[in-house]
Amino acid sequence: VQLQASGGGLVQAGGSLRLSCAASGRTFSTYVMGWFRQVPGKEREFVAKISWNGGTTSYADSVKGRFTISRDNAKSTVYLQMNSLKPEDTAIYYCAADKSYQLSAPNIDYWGQGTLVTVSS
Repeated sequence: VQLQASGGGLVQAGGSLRLSCAASGRTFSTYVMGWFRQVPGKEREFVAKISWNGGTTSYADSVKGRFTISRDNAKSTVYLQMNSLKPEDTAIYYCAADKSYQLSAPNIDYWGQGTLVTVSS
Protein backbone atom coordinates (compact mmCIF):
# COMPACT_ATOMS: atom_id res chain seq x y z
CA VAL A 1 0.00 0.00 0.00
CA GLN A 2 1.31 3.43 -0.93
CA LEU A 3 -0.12 6.50 0.78
CA GLN A 4 -0.10 10.01 -0.68
CA ALA A 5 -1.08 12.82 1.68
CA SER A 6 -2.11 16.27 0.51
CA GLY A 7 -4.01 19.36 1.58
CA GLY A 8 -1.58 20.99 3.97
CA GLY A 9 -0.84 24.66 3.88
CA LEU A 10 -0.78 27.95 5.74
CA VAL A 11 -3.92 29.07 7.53
CA GLN A 12 -4.77 31.64 10.16
CA ALA A 13 -5.84 30.61 13.63
CA GLY A 14 -9.53 29.79 13.65
CA GLY A 15 -9.45 28.65 10.06
CA SER A 16 -9.98 25.25 8.48
CA LEU A 17 -8.13 22.80 6.30
CA ARG A 18 -8.97 19.37 4.91
CA LEU A 19 -6.23 16.82 4.51
CA SER A 20 -6.57 13.90 2.14
CA CYS A 21 -4.63 10.66 1.94
CA ALA A 22 -5.05 8.55 -1.17
CA ALA A 23 -4.03 4.91 -1.06
CA SER A 24 -2.97 2.66 -3.87
CA GLY A 25 -4.02 -0.95 -4.15
CA ARG A 26 -7.32 -2.75 -3.85
CA THR A 27 -7.14 -3.59 -0.16
CA PHE A 28 -7.82 -0.14 1.31
CA SER A 29 -11.00 -1.26 3.04
CA THR A 30 -9.09 -3.88 5.03
CA TYR A 31 -6.92 -1.26 6.75
CA VAL A 32 -7.53 0.93 9.74
CA MET A 33 -6.53 4.44 8.74
CA GLY A 34 -5.19 7.19 10.90
CA TRP A 35 -3.48 10.53 11.13
CA PHE A 36 -0.46 11.42 13.23
CA ARG A 37 1.49 14.64 13.49
CA GLN A 38 5.01 15.61 14.36
CA VAL A 39 6.80 18.79 15.28
CA PRO A 40 10.57 18.80 14.70
CA GLY A 41 12.35 17.65 17.82
CA LYS A 42 9.27 15.97 19.25
CA GLU A 43 7.80 12.50 18.99
CA ARG A 44 5.14 11.71 16.45
CA GLU A 45 1.75 11.87 18.14
CA PHE A 46 -1.59 10.28 17.40
CA VAL A 47 -4.33 12.55 16.05
CA ALA A 48 -7.23 10.38 14.86
CA LYS A 49 -8.12 6.96 13.52
CA ILE A 50 -11.02 5.30 11.76
CA SER A 51 -12.05 1.67 11.50
CA TRP A 52 -12.20 -0.40 8.34
CA ASN A 53 -15.80 0.52 7.48
CA GLY A 54 -15.76 3.96 9.05
CA GLY A 55 -18.09 2.96 11.84
CA THR A 56 -15.70 3.70 14.68
CA THR A 57 -13.47 6.71 15.18
CA SER A 58 -11.14 7.89 17.90
CA TYR A 59 -9.40 11.22 18.52
CA ALA A 60 -6.66 12.68 20.62
CA ASP A 61 -8.06 14.88 23.38
CA SER A 62 -6.26 17.89 21.91
CA VAL A 63 -8.31 17.75 18.68
CA LYS A 64 -11.61 16.29 19.87
CA GLY A 65 -14.52 18.41 18.76
CA ARG A 66 -12.42 20.28 16.17
CA PHE A 67 -11.15 17.55 13.84
CA THR A 68 -13.16 14.92 11.99
CA ILE A 69 -11.75 11.85 10.30
CA SER A 70 -13.66 10.11 7.53
CA ARG A 71 -12.99 7.68 4.73
CA ASP A 72 -14.33 6.81 1.30
CA ASN A 73 -13.47 3.19 0.56
CA ALA A 74 -14.68 3.52 -3.04
CA LYS A 75 -12.02 6.21 -3.58
CA SER A 76 -9.42 4.60 -1.30
CA THR A 77 -9.08 7.90 0.50
CA VAL A 78 -9.11 9.03 4.10
CA TYR A 79 -9.76 12.63 5.11
CA LEU A 80 -9.06 14.82 8.10
CA GLN A 81 -11.28 17.88 8.37
CA MET A 82 -9.60 20.35 10.70
CA ASN A 83 -11.64 23.26 12.04
CA SER A 84 -10.93 25.96 14.60
CA LEU A 85 -7.23 25.52 14.01
CA LYS A 86 -4.78 26.73 16.62
CA PRO A 87 -1.07 27.62 16.32
CA GLU A 88 -0.27 24.52 18.36
CA ASP A 89 -1.74 22.39 15.56
CA THR A 90 1.24 23.38 13.43
CA ALA A 91 3.05 20.17 12.46
CA ILE A 92 3.76 17.75 9.68
CA TYR A 93 0.74 15.48 9.36
CA TYR A 94 1.18 11.86 8.35
CA CYS A 95 -1.44 9.36 7.33
CA ALA A 96 -1.03 5.76 8.37
CA ALA A 97 -2.50 2.38 7.52
CA ASP A 98 -2.49 -0.74 9.63
CA LYS A 99 -4.45 -3.95 10.01
CA SER A 100 -4.86 -3.42 13.75
CA TYR A 101 -7.24 -0.86 15.29
CA GLN A 102 -4.55 -0.24 17.90
CA LEU A 103 -2.67 1.76 15.26
CA SER A 104 0.41 1.85 17.45
CA ALA A 105 3.04 4.12 15.89
CA PRO A 106 6.06 1.79 16.24
CA ASN A 107 4.20 -1.06 14.56
CA ILE A 108 2.30 0.68 11.78
CA ASP A 109 2.43 -1.08 8.43
CA TYR A 110 2.45 1.94 6.10
CA TRP A 111 3.09 5.67 6.38
CA GLY A 112 2.39 8.48 3.97
CA GLN A 113 5.04 11.08 3.19
CA GLY A 114 3.60 13.87 5.34
CA THR A 115 2.01 17.21 4.59
CA LEU A 116 2.87 20.42 6.42
CA VAL A 117 0.19 22.38 8.25
CA THR A 118 1.12 25.82 9.52
CA VAL A 119 -1.30 27.81 11.64
CA SER A 120 -0.43 31.46 12.16
CA SER A 121 -1.59 33.45 15.16
